[in-house]
Amino acid sequence: MFIRPAAARRLTAFGRRALAPSSVSGRRCAVAGTSSIGRSIRGRRYDECVERTTKDVNLQRRGLSSAPTPPTAPPAQQISSFPSIIIGPNHKLQPRGSFAEAQAAFLEPPKDVVESLLDQLIDLRIGIVAHYYMDVELQGVLHAIKRRQVELLHHQQLNEEDGGEGITASHAGGRKIPEYPLVSISDSLKMGDDAVQMCSKGGAQSIICLGVDFMSESVSAIMSKNGHGRVPVYRATTKHIGCSLAESAEGDSYRAWLNKSAASDKKSLHVVYINTSLETKAVSSSIIPTITCTSSNVLSTILQASIQMGPKELQICYGPDTYMGDNLVSLLDAVIESGWSNDRIKADLHPMHDQSTIKSLRDNINVYPSGNCVVHHMFGRSVVETVLNDYEDAYVTAHLEVPGEMFQIALRKSLDDEGVVGSTSNILNFIERKVEEAAAEGSSEKRRLKFILGTEAGMVTSIVRSVQDILDSSACQNVEAEIVFPVSSEAVMGVDEEDDIGGDKLEVVPGVAGGEGCSAAGGCATCPFMKMNDLDAVHDIVDMIAERSTGDNELRLSKHLPPNRLQGREINGKNAIELGIEPIVYMREFMKEKRLSDELVERVERMAA
Repeated sequence: MFIRPAAARRLTAFGRRALAPSSVSGRRCAVAGTSSIGRSIRGRRYDECVERTTKDVNLQRRGLSSAPTPPTAPPAQQISSFPSIIIGPNHKLQPRGSFAEAQAAFLEPPKDVVESLLDQLIDLRIGIVAHYYMDVELQGVLHAIKRRQVELLHHQQLNEEDGGEGITASHAGGRKIPEYPLVSISDSLKMGDDAVQMCSKGGAQSIICLGVDFMSESVSAIMSKNGHGRVPVYRATTKHIGCSLAESAEGDSYRAWLNKSAASDKKSLHVVYINTSLETKAVSSSIIPTITCTSSNVLSTILQASIQMGPKELQICYGPDTYMGDNLVSLLDAVIESGWSNDRIKADLHPMHDQSTIKSLRDNINVYPSGNCVVHHMFGRSVVETVLNDYEDAYVTAHLEVPGEMFQIALRKSLDDEGVVGSTSNILNFIERKVEEAAAEGSSEKRRLKFILGTEAGMVTSIVRSVQDILDSSACQNVEAEIVFPVSSEAVMGVDEEDDIGGDKLEVVPGVAGGEGCSAAGGCATCPFMKMNDLDAVHDIVDMIAERSTGDNELRLSKHLPPNRLQGREINGKNAIELGIEPIVYMREFMKEKRLSDELVERVERMAA
């Protein structure tokens, strides 16, 4: 259930503003799914909120939750539908519900904000790589910068063709528009690749990485590996930007699990999720042969590994994301139990697999039992019930990290092409394909496609832009796409006092009672760690880069560099950074060659001998 506020309004002021924590009742560390409100959660209070939420989620998984039961909404405020954004022709947007209104409010940022920041990026030769899960205000500006750069580049090229010098009229002073994009919004793996391209093709002299700490750490390592180690990578804040999932692989329990797995009589391969620290990858590599995976390629990775080294002989140890590992097993169960023919398995999964090898693979997957992401843990029972009861006609998307019940709905739907399970990119591609197919039909009847967004709500900005582009290019006037946010009734907070953004009274703030996006009961999946990146922080870093010749700013910038826990360290006599990068290199070889490298296979077989 979702509680509709009695008087919802859009928050349209950009820049430095926040809803004071004192104006929020309840646990007071929970707010709406936009950083504009959420920036009030700072410092110790924010850290305590995240720490408590992560602890409560982990306890709840073991049936020991210490968190109080979230307040139930009054019956008069409960409705059966989720908030959503309807994307129509001619860039028409119709948000439904206050959570959706908060998201939609920032999709069209002020032009002066966009122009000013783009000018600085060009002048200072700064590139920005951002994860899909940034808040909508920041994503709205970044998407607008990307579009504006393309427009200016087009004008510049036309000017050059006409015999000019390529100087765009609106950018006086002889400024050349770079051909390679200065802004990239993507998943965690592509962030590193894009940063490398920004340096090699765009001449970037600084990179701002908007994500959690392991992402900036990985981006920096990948850049260094590709010859750009002298280009600094800056984080949005000097504070630690954690990740509950990544940190679940950094304790003694994960190492103990790896050591036990490595001691197996079978061949053993550790498939570790890319969303972990470089230290986790290095330590893992020192214990057991390890290859990284993404949510996009994890299935193809384990299928190929199983065939190359023997479905019955190879133990695949997957971690640290327990939900993703369990969901992979469920996916294989569905293939087996739904009676896929060998021909279909070969066509849709892997040309060398059949029913018997899929069963052997399923039986030899060893999933780490204690890893979770507090964001994807959100999709609890109340969310699942509403999806089942009220959205039977909707396409259902689910990230591989979401809990089993939500995943099972999307998985069942995916078998009939009415849903998708996978990565953020898989979800985006599925929505794009369905809208393209509907637009291509050319029907004169109005049609609205509904999509349940079973992942972090920050994805909506990229989805809106993609759908608008499709409808524009097809000149389609009869198709709409409704993006539905699965938000539970516990995912709200009451506000009894006047806020500090103009004196208006906002009776209910759409958010989550256990932390911004952190309700163990189920709610509007917005990552509290990702929301530590905001537009103000980007402006601050850019300003510091502009003035970094001064000693004070150079020192301040140094505090924004990624964590460097492996610098100068060795593990078992090997360079720790090289060990940490090794699993990524193995994955890239697999992605390129479609088979595991001989070196990795030999390591697995040698350890088992």
